[in-house]
Amino acid sequence: MIVDERRNQILQVIENKGFVSLHELANAVDVSQSTIRRDLEHLDRIGQIRRTRGGAAYIGESLTAFDDRQVQASSQKQAVAEVAAQFIQPGDTILLDGGTSTLEVAKRLGGKSLQVVTNSLPIINVLSSRDEIELVMLGGYLYPNTGVFLGPLAVSTLEQIHARRLIMSVGGITEKGLFNSNSLLVDTEKKMIEVSDEIIVVSDSSKLGYSALAHLCSLDRIDQIVIDSGITDAWKKTLESAGIQVNVVECQQTESNVPV
Repeated sequence: MIVDERRNQILQVIENKGFVSLHELANAVDVSQSTIRRDLEHLDRIGQIRRTRGGAAYIGESLTAFDDRQVQASSQKQAVAEVAAQFIQPGDTILLDGGTSTLEVAKRLGGKSLQVVTNSLPIINVLSSRDEIELVMLGGYLYPNTGVFLGPLAVSTLEQIHARRLIMSVGGITEKGLFNSNSLLVDTEKKMIEVSDEIIVVSDSSKLGYSALAHLCSLDRIDQIVIDSGITDAWKKTLESAGIQVNVVECQQTESNVPV
């Protein structure tokens, strides 16, 4: 295993557990504790973890690499995207945030005359060859491994835009509202919500009941959600009681019950 691959694996273990001992890390990665110590010193220097007595704690802000997220719950995302794309009408101005679910929506917009505003490089690559789509790219800081433009420049550009619909994905949904895993991402998405008439969330049901690092908005800010049939009756009632139109898409469920 090369050094960068090993350090990335160590970081993922610490991120998932919050705190991990040296012994646990050595067993998880199958290297000596002295090697783990050197790797932790490097990760501490770059601000991803904090060394503690006997282990390490996660302090970084992360977005899972886009390619990793794209293969997770893919069948649900594709089924949800197929339905969500039907809400978009020719002539609409829409915002698409930088998620893998919204990328699936973008793939299904062919043949519609639209204005599309996005902070997602993968979505830009999908739509840039479509003559019928007028594409507006938000600038800003390109977050590593994700292909998403974030930060003050993206927010500043959004202040000059008004959209009919925002199609967005999330990192988690609880009774307190919507969450995502990075504060820069949330700052950008809050502005997207502010400049849009209608907010449509596309999500797989594994996100329900899970929060993430940063709170995005309360449930009552959302107009519609398109979600797979793994949603429980209790969650459907919770969302509907917040004024959200719940669109359930029938599709085959995966065995995993963790957020992706």
